[in-house]
Amino acid sequence: MSFAAPLWLASLGLVPIAIVASVAARRRGGRYAVRFPAVSTVQLAVGPGTSWLRHLPAAFALAAIAALSLALARPHVTYGAPVDAASVILVTDHSGSMASNDVAPTRLVAAERAANTFIDELPAGARVGAIGFGTTPDMVQAPVTNHNAARALIDSQVAGGSTATGDALALALQLLHGADVHHPPAAIVLLSDGAANSGQPVSTVAREAGRDRIPIDTVALGTPNGTLQPDPFSPAVAVPPDPQLMRQIAQLSGGRAFDAQTADQLSSIYQELGHGLARVTRKREVTAEFAIGGVVLLLLAGVTSARFAGRLP
Repeated sequence: MSFAAPLWLASLGLVPIAIVASVAARRRGGRYAVRFPAVSTVQLAVGPGTSWLRHLPAAFALAAIAALSLALARPHVTYGAPVDAASVILVTDHSGSMASNDVAPTRLVAAERAANTFIDELPAGARVGAIGFGTTPDMVQAPVTNHNAARALIDSQVAGGSTATGDALALALQLLHGADVHHPPAAIVLLSDGAANSGQPVSTVAREAGRDRIPIDTVALGTPNGTLQPDPFSPAVAVPPDPQLMRQIAQLSGGRAFDAQTADQLSSIYQELGHGLARVTRKREVTAEFAIGGVVLLLLAGVTSARFAGRLP
């Protein structure tokens, strides 16, 4: 919760002041108590009562003061609202190293399954695009509301080639601009397992995305000990992921960086990303609710005061 006029919160100090003043008044009154010989007669006249009920009027009054103080401070609550107009492009590396099986069954198959999990989290009205890249971005689907188009591209990738990450990201930005995306949320989700070793510099593209307020969320897939066996007669080649590069891309663009070493981790990350893009954070003022609550509490204080205050018949 946040407040548009937080200085009014100082008025909440009236509550403890009132409590201290009430306690002091009761103690001061005890010093001037007068003996009354017919106490039992007065008790019979007043009738049985519950001692805690005598405190209800004061409790309601103090609660009313607190509620009205909060109302004067103009409180706002934050909530997540569903967004149907989100635009996102899934950029997936299908270079040769994605055939490594350190992430079962292979890195590429795990990436395809996680991407479909991501799409499942998006609202039906969200526009989804997909780019698959190796030496070049050779598989392209512009963002559209037909999610099956992106799924078809994602599921048809084959591992091979080098890693032109910068070219793929530049194409994703071009597609988002061509889709006339002028309102958030618009984002790119990049999954790769290796360093960019061809194409334009990724840092240049990431900075451009940051200026355009299009975050690039990155996922570095694979284990440090990942290897690839090009053929049965050659030695295994080490293909560790490059999480440092992925973190740099995310940082320059204003996105988030994740590391995934198992298929389950990857699926959870994509599910979280999809859910996040499906909702946007907004604020709503709740001054009226607190003001109405304060008035109701004041009325309750008056009613209980008349009902439970000790009095002779």
